[in-house]
Amino acid sequence: MRNSKILSSELLVKSWGTLTEYKFQFSKISGELAEISREVYDRGNAAAVLLHNPDSDMVILVRQFRPPAMVNGSNPFLLEVCAGVLEGDDPETCARKEALEEAGVIVNDLRFVASAYGLPASVTEVLSLFIGTYDDSARRPGGGLPDEGEDIEVIELPFQTAFQMILSGEIIDMKTILLLQHLMLERMVAPTADSAKS
Repeated sequence: MRNSKILSSELLVKSWGTLTEYKFQFSKISGELAEISREVYDRGNAAAVLLHNPDSDMVILVRQFRPPAMVNGSNPFLLEVCAGVLEGDDPETCARKEALEEAGVIVNDLRFVASAYGLPASVTEVLSLFIGTYDDSARRPGGGLPDEGEDIEVIELPFQTAFQMILSGEIIDMKTILLLQHLMLERMVAPTADSAKS
């Protein structure tokens, strides 16, 4: 394993998250030492959950205002899975809490998909991804927490419709794309009843 270390750090901004400039030293493939400076943004780790009703094959997504998308010239009202920063919770607890706060859904079964960096070049966040099941009896008022500035539209739609929205470009959020694709992959690799008998 190649060596690396932090040489220095300077806090640039501390607000909603923390932006710090670091100077790093690392060994190159050749064995030579190199130094680079980078700004790194830290707002904590997070969890995300795709809500799926296995009986009706519906999914619940949420739409909310995303300032970076607007700055980058995209429609800022992104369609996404429920997600939030851990804030001291474990990822599973966070996923269940965000599903209730944002979508008004009490999750029945929750299965872990993966933990991954979304933007490892500049952001520290590790996102834990889940798929959670729900039924019509597990619905409550959602819409987010107004005291945190949340104004969330809850949208229930067929899974196949949501999956097609990746191809049409209507869903452009990475965590949402990954979880919808994972659910589709589960269907593709799941054994059929006939193959299970053989």
